Amino acid sequence: MKNNVLLTTLTVIFGVAVMFFAKQLLSGGEDSKVLKIGFLYNADTATAYTINFDRAQTELGEIFGDKVQVLAKYNVGENGVFCEKAIDDLVAEGCRLIFAVSYGHGEPLKKKAQQYPHVQFCHATGDLADKEPVLPNYHTFMGAIHEGRYVCGIVAGMKMQELLEKGRINRNQAKIGYVAAFSYAEVISGYTAFFLGVRSIVPEAQMLVRYTNTWSNHVIEKKTAEKLINEGCVIISQHSDTAGPAIACEEASVKRGKTVFHVGYNQSMTDVAPTTSLVSSRINWSPCISGAVQAIISGKSIEKTLKSTYKSLDSCAGFDRGWIEIVGLNRHILSPGTEEIVEKTIRQFKDGHITVFQGNYIGVNPFDGTDLWDLRVPYKECENRSAPSFCYVLRDVITVEE
Repeated sequence: MKNNVLLTTLTVIFGVAVMFFAKQLLSGGEDSKVLKIGFLYNADTATAYTINFDRAQTELGEIFGDKVQVLAKYNVGENGVFCEKAIDDLVAEGCRLIFAVSYGHGEPLKKKAQQYPHVQFCHATGDLADKEPVLPNYHTFMGAIHEGRYVCGIVAGMKMQELLEKGRINRNQAKIGYVAAFSYAEVISGYTAFFLGVRSIVPEAQMLVRYTNTWSNHVIEKKTAEKLINEGCVIISQHSDTAGPAIACEEASVKRGKTVFHVGYNQSMTDVAPTTSLVSSRINWSPCISGAVQAIISGKSIEKTLKSTYKSLDSCAGFDRGWIEIVGLNRHILSPGTEEIVEKTIRQFKDGHITVFQGNYIGVNPFDGTDLWDLRVPYKECENRSAPSFCYVLRDVITVEE
């Protein structure tokens, strides 16, 4: 009898132990103090866009130490099936907070947010948080990058004005080329902000835009920039992820004697274009990512922790809170007075004294020719959501080439 009681007791203890460890395994250790955080990337650290997020990811260890554990999945395509599988894997590994960085990850991420209500999902550059179904565990966030592009436009405009004053180009040659990934509102908003920055210095400037229909193809981006240079553009900028356009400018200048300068994105590109790359702008993802992590650790609202101005599950900030940065100011080739006007303009953004999208222009929606915007009535970008929404091509001054 005693042996039977002992055996029963041991069996119960063993069963409880198995259930406990199974729970720990399936939950990814939710009962522990370590917060597991997942990252979904559409590329790898060969692209500047991913490097920006990777920098913020790395800083989490520096800020939170052993309170967090990061798991990252790279080259996760925007195909729903593969993206959903990657999310399932991160959840199975115990992640309670997952960041996705590509716009195309939005729909699969929101689908999985419905399936895993105990996990918080944060989508950079997304616009689905406030669309039905609104989910308490699905968030969007983005920096007001149009501010940075406008400042970079001023830097480019100063250089173009110098070229005009020195007689290196004439007024008819004040042409900008723009390597644009896709005809999304985010891209259109960005190149328009850049163009308006240039025009604040050189009112005669015109711009040619060519779409690559890819975010990160070095060869295509470089060839697109070369086409724009051959069409006479003296300033090349980009909303694409590789340094291809910068290299195209450097080669055209050094090897062919072309008058051309470059403005980058996401990182300084002076290392590959030391004589032509003027400046770059980037979103600093660290404040929003570390803020979201702090919110989860503290058991607080992500939006309240990030001090979002929206009454929604969305967050945005600009120069005012360090979410936008100017990098790679190339003092060797900047026009005199450029740094001073950059500092002044950034202060004006911080004080809320600049509205970028305004002027004597008519914007035409490329997807609906009857949808027009007269910029004599200012368009307030990022007023109601973090994802850029300005989707109008300025008539007569910006030309989109196929």
